Amino acid sequence: MEAIKSSELITNPDGSIFHLHLLPEDLADDIILVGDPGRVETITAHFDNIELKKSNREFYTVTGSYQKHRFTVISTGIGPDNIDIVMNELDALANIDLQTKAVKPAKRSLNIVRIGTSGSVQADIPVDSFVISEKSIGCDGVLRFYAGNEKICDTAFEDAFIRHCGWIPTAARPYVVNASPALVNRLYDPKYTLKGTTLTAVGFYGPQGRVLRLPLAMAGINDRITTFGYQQYKVTNYEMESAAITGLCNLLGHHATTICLIIANRINGHASADYHNRMEQLIRYTLDKLSASTMA
Repeated sequence: MEAIKSSELITNPDGSIFHLHLLPEDLADDIILVGDPGRVETITAHFDNIELKKSNREFYTVTGSYQKHRFTVISTGIGPDNIDIVMNELDALANIDLQTKAVKPAKRSLNIVRIGTSGSVQADIPVDSFVISEKSIGCDGVLRFYAGNEKICDTAFEDAFIRHCGWIPTAARPYVVNASPALVNRLYDPKYTLKGTTLTAVGFYGPQGRVLRLPLAMAGINDRITTFGYQQYKVTNYEMESAAITGLCNLLGHHATTICLIIANRINGHASADYHNRMEQLIRYTLDKLSASTMA
């Protein structure tokens, strides 16, 4: 395979990848993604030691260890467009020689967990719950730009969702992807977590059915999303990154899932009284689970 052109894989003068400003040796095999750069510090405050801190724009990275287990924590900012940047650059760090721009013959597989906040779309999923995304529905369109996306998507699930929700053809076709079963099992404990199907929206307001001054092109969409069911699955929660992370990881050969704290219930109108304290509990839970086990 020919080397990748420098215009396609841009590096900085120090040899680091363009947006993240990271070098391959900066990256642990277990990676935690968060949206908020401030949450990187919240997570890494639990680390035993810190190897490095690097930042550029909204992308803030800290690598260190927790209970002798090496982690990299990265903030992505909000939305699937940033996920496209982060996932491609993480894969490049793992699987492309940044000096020669040649793809490495031996592939490195990363384990990527997003820790985030989310809104429940089911009345029986209360605020302060921890939901692991077993499946994700992407309404962002990012994955559709990559060849072979249909091979990792559940087309029958997508068709059922489109029919039930009255999805308009001018909107991006939703895609449905599965999280890594091994990584889901690594995090799952029925005493503390639920498994769910997470809907990844491309925005916070209209794309999540919120109305301020602009009416919706798909009026009543949240009611239809809430009542949708396919086999044993129903949509459990809304957020803005899970499907893009999972879909790109599946295409690139990495493992991914998302674990979210439910801070609001869109059906009954409840909101968490103190989600910051509960987020600390989710962070400790996730670090403990990931550091105590390995992939099967």
